[in-house]
This record gives sequence, structure tokens and C-alpha cells, in this order.
Amino acid sequence: MNKILACAILSLGILTAARAQEAAVSTNVADYADLGTMNMGMSYALARHWTVDAVVKYNPFSYRMPDEAVVQRKQRLFGAGARFWPWHVYSGWWLSGRAQWQEFSQSLLRESIATEGDRVGAALAAGYSYMLSKHFNLEVGAGVWAGYTAYTRYACPRCGRIIGRGREGFILPSDVILALSYIF
Repeated sequence: MNKILACAILSLGILTAARAQEAAVSTNVADYADLGTMNMGMSYALARHWTVDAVVKYNPFSYRMPDEAVVQRKQRLFGAGARFWPWHVYSGWWLSGRAQWQEFSQSLLRESIATEGDRVGAALAAGYSYMLSKHFNLEVGAGVWAGYTAYTRYACPRCGRIIGRGREGFILPSDVILALSYIF
């Protein structure tokens, strides 16, 4: 019985020590500059070179301009994927891939047309993670995503007059990354 208890205590000590630097939460500061898109990312280290991650983005905001134009980049985005770290997780260069879905509604400043719909596809990104301290990182990077979209176009953001519908493939920028991460 004493041997079993000693093995259990030793295993608990090893597992506790192995837990260092295995999970992280982050937010992409650059997304807030995209008309207030709130976001959060979570990741978990599977091995020395691999993490799995998930991202959520949400933007419910519309902005009325002085000329009565409405500018918006409303969205709900959910994504899940993996990152490869050539040196070690949460430090140095990384490459990532993820599947993502986005529901969007947008009207930009130079257009009176509003577009809304759904997108589904795969995103690829690359970047670098700077270790600021034991628990904080600053990540920089960029990515693109490609997939399929189904959309409806309106003559203006408020009138509701449909001027077109479609389904097509797309290639778009996915992320401009300037993220702060907290590593557990």
C-alpha cells in the first residue's frame, strides 16, 4: 500500500511539473482596430512542436457617418485548427492551419452597397511569437483563407432592396496578427 501511495504522489508531482506552458489564451489587438471586432483565442500544447487552437470573433457594431452613410463589418466567426512550432511551443516561428466559419454583414465607407452572408473555408497563417516574460507573449503574423461563400447584396444597409445573390469561391486576408497571449 505504501508503494502505491508513493507512486501516486510521485506521478502527481511529475504531472504537475509537466503542466507548465501547456495552455494559452490570447486576443488580437489588430482586430479591435477593424471597427471594434472583439476576439479571443485559446490553444493547448499537444507536444513540443504542436498546439491545437480555437478562435472566436464577434462584431455587432454599426457606425453612422456625418453624411448618413452606415459603415459596418459585423461578424461572428468560429475557427479551430493547429499550429506547428519548429523550435518549441509558444516561442519563435509558427505555421498554422484552421477550418473556420463566418457569418457577416458589411458595408464599407466608399460603397452604398451592403453585403451579408456566410463563409466557410480553410485559413493558413504564419508568424513569430516574442516571449516578453514567463507568461506573456507578443505574436505578429498574417494569414489568408479560402473557401465558399453564399451572400446577398442590398442597395443600402438600411433599405432592404436586394440587388443580387450569389454563391462563389473566395480568397481573402484572414488575419493581421498583433496579439497578446497569456501562457499557463
